[in-house]
Amino acid sequence: MAAVAAHADAIGERLATVSRLERDKAFWRGKLSAASYEVLFEEDTERPFSSPLNDEKRAGTFLCAACYLPLFSSQDKFDSGTGWPSFTAPVSASAIGKKRDFLLLIPRTEYHCARCGGHQGHVFKDGPKPTGERWCNNGLGLRFVPADEALPALRG
Repeated sequence: MAAVAAHADAIGERLATVSRLERDKAFWRGKLSAASYEVLFEEDTERPFSSPLNDEKRAGTFLCAACYLPLFSSQDKFDSGTGWPSFTAPVSASAIGKKRDFLLLIPRTEYHCARCGGHQGHVFKDGPKPTGERWCNNGLGLRFVPADEALPALRG
């Protein structure tokens, strides 16, 4: 529990000072795998059931894979059966930005990292209580840090 509390303190500190990070695509291409870059900065979607983070059950924090901003807690993760890591809520509303997505026939709400703008996934209104929301994330857009490890410094 002390490790989870340490993450909570570090998350609070990072989110209190979050500001938009402006980097060009070449910068992120040099920092990320090709697949992560495509998901985060070209809004690609990974195949369902392809991410090991879908089955991650340890206590910890899920960060943006690009800039390392904390986005989700393992306490809010659940098995949605969709094949993508899913959460009931982000660690803070200030960690996430949203926009309407019209790429399919039905409009959806896309969400992205509030710091670097990296595409994470979509939020749906079919999740469990208490929020009723399912934050459906690409595993390639996330980095998991177990609760017994320190969170890395923000990147970028």
